[in-house]
Amino acid sequence: MKSDIFASENMAQPATVPGMTLQNAKSVKYAVNGEMHARQGSMIAYRGNLQFERKAQGIGGMLKRAVTGEGLPLMAVRGQGEAWFAHEAQNCFIVDLDQGDALTVNGRNVLCFDATLSYEIKMVKGAGMTGGGLFNSLFTGYGKLAVICDGNPIVIPVTGNMPVYVDTDAVVGWSAQLSTSLHRSQSVGSMIRGGSGEAVQLVLQGEGFVIVRPSELTQTKPTAN
Repeated sequence: MKSDIFASENMAQPATVPGMTLQNAKSVKYAVNGEMHARQGSMIAYRGNLQFERKAQGIGGMLKRAVTGEGLPLMAVRGQGEAWFAHEAQNCFIVDLDQGDALTVNGRNVLCFDATLSYEIKMVKGAGMTGGGLFNSLFTGYGKLAVICDGNPIVIPVTGNMPVYVDTDAVVGWSAQLSTSLHRSQSVGSMIRGGSGEAVQLVLQGEGFVIVRPSELTQTKPTAN
């Protein structure tokens, strides 16, 4: 049988080292030897002796998610084998965290991560009850984290004299040492006249970076009867 589908870049090769690698721009391969964590429903294929179990978030995490809608439904993957993960054909990127690093990520942008990383739902200080997450996911520790993005992300440096203002629906994540607050860029008069659609932004200040995607949240399509 012959086809372009059998091109070498499309063929899954046996893993040579344990852990996470990019299969291609839209998926991550994880060679599991013990345990790793992934968002529920993101496994698209696996081989070997693996078990998939829903991971409890704890009472605090459940309450925060119930109140805000933010959070990350996780599953633990245990055993020995290979698993592939993807979500809605979004672009995948691997972030390598060293001890002492801390990254804040919107839960919707997390695909999978090493069990050596700590994960916690944290309040975004100064954000108030606004879209984009009163609570986001804080990752610390040592290991790899796979992040997904609708389109190619834009990484914007943040410096002490140059804060960055981001749409709360477009932000993917930022270095956790940055301070956050809200900025209203639209006058009351403009809001009364219908507004610009860009009323409030999240302000990031300090030294670090922020990651945004080139689109806002897509509206859920109505279900056909």
